[in-house]
Amino acid sequence: MNSPAHSAPVPVLKGISSMATRQLLTVLLALYAKQGGSELQLESVGGVDAAKRVRAGEVFDIVFLASDAIDKLVAAGHLDGASRVDLAHSGVALAVKAGAPRPDISTAEAVRAAVLAARNISYSTGPSGVALAKLFEDWGITGQLQGRIVTAPPGVPVGSLVASGEVELGFQQLSELMHLRGITLLGNLPEAIQITTTFSAAIDTASPHQPEARALLQFLNSAQAADTIRQQGMDPARA
Repeated sequence: MNSPAHSAPVPVLKGISSMATRQLLTVLLALYAKQGGSELQLESVGGVDAAKRVRAGEVFDIVFLASDAIDKLVAAGHLDGASRVDLAHSGVALAVKAGAPRPDISTAEAVRAAVLAARNISYSTGPSGVALAKLFEDWGITGQLQGRIVTAPPGVPVGSLVASGEVELGFQQLSELMHLRGITLLGNLPEAIQITTTFSAAIDTASPHQPEARALLQFLNSAQAADTIRQQGMDPARA
């Protein structure tokens, strides 16, 4: 007599993301697991370091990064382009230490004045930081900021430098600033100069759990996930 068949255990997936989506993914992954979906063990590090590890051959079931970084990893053959999905659009906000004076950031001109008036400033080393550096160059103030830009170490939130008082004015994704204690969130960059980063995901070509990874990505791109994405300060990329 044959013994009853036992269903195979649900695999635990492995993922890596940049710090910008850590809080969002933590909430979404918990919701997915609660509904009976696969668990994913997420590691969040600086985006540059995450991409470097994937290029070095470290295998993750799903990689979550800014869309341009995902596209480069797809082109290099590390990620499956057919699995690629855009998850969220994220804008940049500004913050000062809790209790500090609140500069006006209502217009591009006001932001420029606030930057020049600040003792020092900080922004991420990711795509938004590159775009900010270009903005300062376009404004012709790069030289005036020399020696006043504090670079946050990879994986260290700019907001934590603001909270400690090390940095007077910080630029970072709204999603990273909105839950942080010890800061005053001034608001988003004005629309005229807003910097929007699209965060995407794709499955590692070497993933041993491709069906489960695809099911998770389908959930992350669902209407249910869209509500959570909005609650975390981003806009869902899902049409």
